[in-house]
Amino acid sequence: MRILCAPTAFKETLSASEAARIMADATGGEPVPVADGGDGTLDALESALGGRRVRRRVTGPLGDPVDAEMLLAPGVAVIEMASASGLKLVPLHRRDPLRTRTWGVGELMSAAGSRRVWLGVGGSATVDGGLGALAALGVLGPRPDPAGLAVIRRTTVLCDVRTRFLDAPRIFGPQKGATPRQVRLLEEWLRRWSAMLPRDIRKLDGGGAAGGLAGGLAAFGARLVAGAPFILKAVHFDRRLRRADLVLTGEGRFDATSLVGKAPGEVIVAARSRGVPVAVVCGRWSLPRRPRGVIAVVESRDPARAREGVARAAAEAVRRAAKVRPSRRR
Repeated sequence: MRILCAPTAFKETLSASEAARIMADATGGEPVPVADGGDGTLDALESALGGRRVRRRVTGPLGDPVDAEMLLAPGVAVIEMASASGLKLVPLHRRDPLRTRTWGVGELMSAAGSRRVWLGVGGSATVDGGLGALAALGVLGPRPDPAGLAVIRRTTVLCDVRTRFLDAPRIFGPQKGATPRQVRLLEEWLRRWSAMLPRDIRKLDGGGAAGGLAGGLAAFGARLVAGAPFILKAVHFDRRLRRADLVLTGEGRFDATSLVGKAPGEVIVAARSRGVPVAVVCGRWSLPRRPRGVIAVVESRDPARAREGVARAAAEAVRRAAKVRPSRRR
């Protein structure tokens, strides 16, 4: 059986590339880490583009210096905004989106030089509408920096949500530490900020990603795309599917959000279109029924022993799938 192992990251336990390799070692399959613009984006695109990872000292979300990572590949720089301005960089007791900023994202983008920038925007600590990044790029004020504008116009933002700009505080503010009063203040701030931007991005799908970072960049010429389909295309997923008899995908928690623009859901859709069955390995399954095309689900519930658990679950998923695998359309 030819198996494609295409998980995304298991949050706080395994990276996308680690999960894919563990599944592949357990099943004899081909590892293809995937992502949607959030955690695992560097892993997925490094497998397709090659290049080298570098670290840069940038301004963190609270103003302290942090060491952020980016991938420099031929002609392209890949950035996960969470590496510079992510929620994981802010201690729980200091989470306050009225104070956190995206300065470090702009600094990383500047470090890309003349390369195109592919910017994943999942996992942010911010709801600043991109103010920090735009300031770091020097494009605010009466004399915007031509170099900063050029970087933005070479940027493709990989969005993991379709949320619009003005909805970002209500939807994402609480998970970043905002109280109900702070959510109202952030809503008012984004309304005023949107009126100052050079382009009306209030109705742009995905403009609210990363607390409005995506919309702020789009106002100055960045292109917004759905992250998961973009990354699947970059890793030639459809071509790999043509050789596969079974796809293994998964993530830490598989719930309804996994099926709405997230990497595992897009993997299922792509495999279904090719008539390739899917088995899911996850830390926890929270759906009432399996999506069409998914023929097996195995949970691995022990995060303390994630490697062993995912390996066992992958082998068990293949065993179950082999019993029910339908004949493949050719």
